[in-house]
Amino acid sequence: MAITGLGHTGLWVYDLPKMRDFYERVMGLSVTDEDEGLQIVFFSARPDEEHHEFVLQSGRTSPIGDKQQHQISWRVESIEDLRTFHRRFEEEGVKVQQEVTHGNAFGIYFFDPEGNRNEVYLRIERDVRQPFRKSIDFSLSPEEIYAEAERLLSDGGATYQPVQ
Repeated sequence: MAITGLGHTGLWVYDLPKMRDFYERVMGLSVTDEDEGLQIVFFSARPDEEHHEFVLQSGRTSPIGDKQQHQISWRVESIEDLRTFHRRFEEEGVKVQQEVTHGNAFGIYFFDPEGNRNEVYLRIERDVRQPFRKSIDFSLSPEEIYAEAERLLSDGGATYQPVQ
């Protein structure tokens, strides 16, 4: 018996319509099912392959700001996808915690409307010991982003920059 992957995760929320709008409109997930009576919405990034990877349901009892999970990470396919999220988050006023290189990935850490930390990330085919996190600016061109990431990998400084 072996685990083959993560099936889905979910959050209890206070404001289901607001959270649904964020994950559907801002993040681009597809609603695959919902039950208004149970106040639950199912989402998928790949609805043709997976019914849902993410669930929201009304019923949160912990105050906003309480740590409920470490983060929810969403994989993207290209540096352009990350740069699009960078622009979208600016346009939508989404609170960004940090834009980083992990050496083996680029990521943007951000918060949803109820303060849950998320990350959109692009996997880079590199083997870099973790934790490795250094700030990087995704408003740069793709060529500049990759060059800056290389410089940060070899700059000899601390391998971990805490959240700014």
